[in-house]
Amino acid sequence: MSRQPATASATASPPEVETTVVASKSQRAYDWIRERILSKEFGSGYRLVLAPIAEQLQMSAIPVREAIRRLEAEGLVEYDRNVGARVALVDEQAYLDAMQTLGVVEGYATALSAPLLDAAALDEAEAINERMRSLLDRLDPNYFTQLNKEFHSVLFRACPNPLVLEQVHRCWTRMSGLRDSTFTFVPGRAEESVVEHAQILGLIRDGAEPIDIELAARNHRHRTLQAFLDRNPATSPTGPAADRQPATTDHLPT
Repeated sequence: MSRQPATASATASPPEVETTVVASKSQRAYDWIRERILSKEFGSGYRLVLAPIAEQLQMSAIPVREAIRRLEAEGLVEYDRNVGARVALVDEQAYLDAMQTLGVVEGYATALSAPLLDAAALDEAEAINERMRSLLDRLDPNYFTQLNKEFHSVLFRACPNPLVLEQVHRCWTRMSGLRDSTFTFVPGRAEESVVEHAQILGLIRDGAEPIDIELAARNHRHRTLQAFLDRNPATSPTGPAADRQPATTDHLPT
């Protein structure tokens, strides 16, 4: 009995397998591009051209396009119909908006998370804060900022509302794209932050009302923003929007 030629349906990959492969490649492209944006290898205004990136990653343009769309949704990439996709241009208003938004969502996430934090989590946060305190005499702004993020992450990670958590992480991602640490510009704010961290921890340990914890966390973020504004009056949000010109450097703090 002669063998029948294989049909196309017998040799082709199932649609769900192809979709999974594209999704996996898209994640790899997303991680690759995002890492280079956050490390400043791809600076503000850097054009993200599909073909060279796809060639570099040895994949088609489709997953690269999907990755760029994700980064655009996060605010790290913008699309200009004249030049295509590019790393978002940093401006002062974007920094103010991101900091104000982070203060609101992070404060609320911390308040929702607080009743669910056990002693081990609070001890972990306290240990991080003590590490931050030990750096005050020889401040490394970028490392201090990394520890600051770890501290707050411990406090809000138990938040039971995934949508709120998603917004917090989006804000942190956006802030990372806005470059340098606040503590580079206002190093005196580092010591104040450590003190305020201890106060927030004290409220949580004492079982304070959620609104009090939320306000403490929000005010903590607001004071960081205000410290930068006081040092740079030109960035004050009180003036007319038309008077605020986009920044031309990558030196806005997070």
